[in-house]
Amino acid sequence: GRALKVRHPNPRFAKDSSMSSRPTAHRARKRFGQNFLRDPGVISRIVRSIGARPGDRMVEIGPGQGALTEPLLDATDGDLEVIELDRDLIPGLRVQFFNHPNFVIHEGDALKMDFVALRGEGQPLRVVGNLPYNISTPLISHLLKAGDAIQDMHFMLQKEVVDRLAAPPGGGDRGRLSVLAQYFCDVDSLFVVPPEAFVPRPKVDSAIVRLTPRERPQGRAKDETLLFDVVREAFGQRRKTLRNNLKGRIDGDALEALGIDPSRRPQTLEVEEFVSIANALSAEENPS
Repeated sequence: GRALKVRHPNPRFAKDSSMSSRPTAHRARKRFGQNFLRDPGVISRIVRSIGARPGDRMVEIGPGQGALTEPLLDATDGDLEVIELDRDLIPGLRVQFFNHPNFVIHEGDALKMDFVALRGEGQPLRVVGNLPYNISTPLISHLLKAGDAIQDMHFMLQKEVVDRLAAPPGGGDRGRLSVLAQYFCDVDSLFVVPPEAFVPRPKVDSAIVRLTPRERPQGRAKDETLLFDVVREAFGQRRKTLRNNLKGRIDGDALEALGIDPSRRPQTLEVEEFVSIANALSAEENPS
């Protein structure tokens, strides 16, 4: 996407004293999954949880009408980059924050953003955002692959997505996303945000999650692509056993040799157990 520096004010946009100055005419778009945050108490709690400071490389995905943008600019002394897909919102953001010379708008899709290139030679990025429900899972997967370009991530997501990200082994929420997120990151579910904090109101609760990438993911896989394939196939049919779901990859005897009962279901496995399966397969494919 194009990076735009903020420039001149435009008096057409009125101030709204209930939050920050913002354009008043924009209507939330279903195709972008837009729900604009309005509750000042929730906004300040999110900003406290993020703990942004001057000198941080903050990147906000989907600033919308600037509810989080303004307090983040205050916390970082005006240094902030945002990624916005809805071009109708960009003129309003330019107007609101024209007096911050280091405020940069990247016009485009965060799913296509190269976060490693965005980091460049600088310090790792601290990524935040109120993510549209329809892109949250693919976007988190995309960000996890950026490795050490990311220092941490704070996202507002549909509560059920946060429950999946943080789900421990054995629970009904445990799935492929849980294993991949927990392979790369420490996952902390922080607090729930009710529908009335937004305009328009979503039909579900939201929640704030913190994802902190580990310097070395736990039980490092020798071949991460193979690990991702194993996890995907293991969760192909949740009600079936590992023996059934992974029968094209590994047999029951080989699982037992790793100390894993082949009659277990995929949601009962620890991250390290998936890594041990992938590493055993990798050793088979690449004997030293």
